[in-house]
Amino acid sequence: MRNVFMDYAIRVMDVSKKFGKPGEPFWKRLPLLKHVQMPENNGNGHGNGNGHAAAPQEGNGNGKASHDKEIVAVDHVSFDVEKGEIFGVLGPNGGGKSTLIRLMSTLLLPDSGQITVFDIDVVRKPMAVQPLINRVSVEASFFKKLSPLENLLYGARLYGMAGKETRKQVVEILTRLGLEKRSIYNPMEEMSRGMQQKVAIARALLSHPRLLLLDEPTTGLDPRSKREVQAVVRELCQEHGTTILLTTHDMVEAENLCGRVAIMDAGKIVAMDTPQGLKKRVHNENGSETTLEDVFLALTGKQLANKEEEANE
Repeated sequence: MRNVFMDYAIRVMDVSKKFGKPGEPFWKRLPLLKHVQMPENNGNGHGNGNGHAAAPQEGNGNGKASHDKEIVAVDHVSFDVEKGEIFGVLGPNGGGKSTLIRLMSTLLLPDSGQITVFDIDVVRKPMAVQPLINRVSVEASFFKKLSPLENLLYGARLYGMAGKETRKQVVEILTRLGLEKRSIYNPMEEMSRGMQQKVAIARALLSHPRLLLLDEPTTGLDPRSKREVQAVVRELCQEHGTTILLTTHDMVEAENLCGRVAIMDAGKIVAMDTPQGLKKRVHNENGSETTLEDVFLALTGKQLANKEEEANE
């Protein structure tokens, strides 16, 4: 049983997020406005003349009913992440992992529920949360005509960092992640996707975040580069106390790095435990040792695909 008085870095409490049909406007969810009733007819001609709003139209003009498809990306999800923990989230493409990351990083608003980062509500105080976190995703963007050094120095200025010490720090981080000296000064467009991903990780580390959200950070990296990134992740947690939430398709990566793992499917968490605890839930009939992939297949019936999350996840 987990200690209810424990100090948490992340608390996700009954959070849901849907796409397709418009949800309740953000301003209606503010505490001060929850009980304010707005007039149904605003006098712009959309009422029916008797003080009531006009009934919604069923058709779309061609004799057919129009129905927006609603996708539930995150479905009443709850979990806590302790300070200094590496917490993994596994799931198939479209399972809700990337949407969950975006909700935590203040890029999306939840339809219901609450998320706090170091006891700060991400919806009510996003500006207070943002300096504490950083995010790396598979779709990281750069100024491709600029070099990694120039991209990171630009990012550093946005965090109020400047001077020779910052330049030195940028070079050290890029070198630590395995970039050659000459690559640091060449345009990003000349780099492979894997090398660009390393630069994205370096940019996230530059601000020394207390919480690092890694959305499939090693996708597209060769085995050696993967090990270098994983070593940095482990070092951040062990030596600097950084809390890390990691989504990944790599079962070995999850098992080696994460203290606990949650498995998501269709927007729900179907299991959550330590890697060893999860493996104890499934027994192979052929007598071979159970792997995390065996657990995943048993719980979801789906294959993990080593590709980027779909854009609408």
